Amino acid sequence: MSALRDSLGFLASRLRQIGIFIALILIVLLFQGLTDGILLEPQNVTNLVVQNSYILILAIGMVMVIIAGHIDLSVGSVAGFIGAVAGVLIVQWGWPWWAAIIACLVVGGLVGAWQGYWIAYVGIPAFIVTLAGMLIFRGLTLITLRNQQITPFPEQLRALGGGFLPDLSGGNSVLEWLTVILGVGATAAFVTRELRQRRIRIRFNLESEPTSWFVVKTGFSALLMLFLTFLLASYRGTPIVLIVLGVLIVGYSAVMSNSVFGRHIYTVGGNLHAAELSGVKTKRVTFLLFVNMGVLAALAGLIFTARLNSAQPAGGNGFELDAIAAAFIGGAAVTGGIGTVAGAMIGGLIMGVLNNGMSILGLGTDYQQLIKGLVLLVAVAFDIFNKNRSGGGGGLGRLFAFRRGGTAPAPATVTGETSPKEPVTTGSGATAS
Repeated sequence: MSALRDSLGFLASRLRQIGIFIALILIVLLFQGLTDGILLEPQNVTNLVVQNSYILILAIGMVMVIIAGHIDLSVGSVAGFIGAVAGVLIVQWGWPWWAAIIACLVVGGLVGAWQGYWIAYVGIPAFIVTLAGMLIFRGLTLITLRNQQITPFPEQLRALGGGFLPDLSGGNSVLEWLTVILGVGATAAFVTRELRQRRIRIRFNLESEPTSWFVVKTGFSALLMLFLTFLLASYRGTPIVLIVLGVLIVGYSAVMSNSVFGRHIYTVGGNLHAAELSGVKTKRVTFLLFVNMGVLAALAGLIFTARLNSAQPAGGNGFELDAIAAAFIGGAAVTGGIGTVAGAMIGGLIMGVLNNGMSILGLGTDYQQLIKGLVLLVAVAFDIFNKNRSGGGGGLGRLFAFRRGGTAPAPATVTGETSPKEPVTTGSGATAS
């Protein structure tokens, strides 16, 4: 009974993070029933991953920008502009596809540096700068393409947006074995990482997560990864873009959780004045954030263009709205200082499942826009309600803690989302968060 009470208290205190994951599961189950099982068909799951990959890539950069207290309205236009640049370089000028990719990423970084300079060093609000950028780069897209689409692209570039890893079985097996190997390996690595991090937290007396909940959470996540592996292996295997996305998720999660730069981003978004007094180079952090956002927008634009096999004047329209929605639905705070890459991925998947499920059901774009808008509004309202109700902790969490005679969890301690206002320094000099 005590273990159950501990788990309930912990879940109540982590309502923001756990709630979005539960919401994703409920939405998947809802559309699985409404679509008569089509949603989780292997082919549809593969299409779901490929179709939403560029939005998820944008969401990684967007959540970092939002954590720092800014916003970027230009990412859709930048993605479309980079697609146009790729079309000119590869199709019209005959550049090798790999050289064009490098050049496009550099152009994306320069675009981010341009906007970051005005925001960080001139002091113009990010909303205004990126709103201007949205108009500027949409215009440059039309100028570059001359209002005409450019196609076709070489097969190597198209593989980036819609290709698959080679089938080791040669198509003679029920499951694609390379996908099985990668999926099982990723699951084992995930479980090992979770166990190692828990041991570290216990060693430094930082662990507040009940053992029962840790076992349930880790076990369920591992089973989910294996289930996704089975679905992908049952169709055509692993999309190349999923490998790219996986590398980005792991890399950026590590940056935000374990690096000085990541801690500085949380500090800037949590309290800008305190960050400046603490010696954080806030202008440099902001500048680099927008350079990073420009590079990720360029990568998303390349993947989108490769998937369509066409650079189009309307490419990237509305991408910024989906990326912003993914970040906020995933738990990022409107005021900055709170958010995670993993949360943004869950938010992006919620948007992707909604789009895919409603399309299967035959709902028009009018109803799709209405429902997605309501979901975003409810997600932000829930975040504000949860914050006002408990000041970042959990009223229910304190209730369960009180009933078991213990100390209530600290309101500001949110696993994976805490702004580093009070870092804990270990004896080896490493900062534990």
